Amino acid sequence: MSAHRLPTDTDNGLLLIISGPSGVGKTTITRGVERSIPGAVFSVSATTRAKTPVDVEGVDYHFVSDEEFERMKSAGEFLESAGIYGKKYGTPRGPVDEQLRRGRLVILEIDVQGAVQVKAKMPEAFGLYILPPSDEELLRRLQDRKREDAAKIRQRFNAAKEEIAAAKASGVYDVFLVNDNLESTIREAVGRVADERARRARGPA
Repeated sequence: MSAHRLPTDTDNGLLLIISGPSGVGKTTITRGVERSIPGAVFSVSATTRAKTPVDVEGVDYHFVSDEEFERMKSAGEFLESAGIYGKKYGTPRGPVDEQLRRGRLVILEIDVQGAVQVKAKMPEAFGLYILPPSDEELLRRLQDRKREDAAKIRQRFNAAKEEIAAAKASGVYDVFLVNDNLESTIREAVGRVADERARRARGPA
C-alpha cells in the first residue's frame, strides 16, 4: 500500500549508516549532513531508558516500556537492536521504510554491530565510517571531552581502536572518512552521498 505522494517526494531514497568510535565527532557530522541535504531525516531510535527532562519524545528517542520493546522485537519491527548498560535501543523499521518510499535520505547513527544487522536486512544501505586522524588525536579528544580518570580514558581508547578494526573487517562500510577538519568532513560526506544517489539514479552501467 503506497502512501499519497507529496510534492516533496522523490525517487532516490537512500538509507545512510554513519558510525564511528567515541570521540571522533560523528554526531556533529551526522547533524551536519542532515542539515545540508534537503529532505534528509534522522532516524529516531526506540529505547527503554528513562526520559530525562531535556529529552523530547519522538525527537531524541521514542520512549517505550520493556514489554513494548520486546513485543516490537518479537514482531520483527526493528532493523537493529542492542542492549547497552542494561537499557535497550532499537531502530524501528516502519518509519525508515516510509521515508525511503518518499525518496528521502534516512540517516542512522549506529555502532558497528547495529550496522551489520541493518545491512543484513537492507543490503542497499550506504555505510559511512568516521575515523580519527590518528590514534594520538583520538586519545587527545577523549581526554579533552571527559572528566574521567586515566584508566577509564584508556579503556575508552582501547574500545575505540577495537571498534575501528571491527568496522574495517565488517564489509558494511562503503566509505571511510578521516575527520581532521569538521567542516571539510561534513562537505565530503555530503558529496559522497550525492555521488551515490546520482550513481544509483543512473542505474547499472
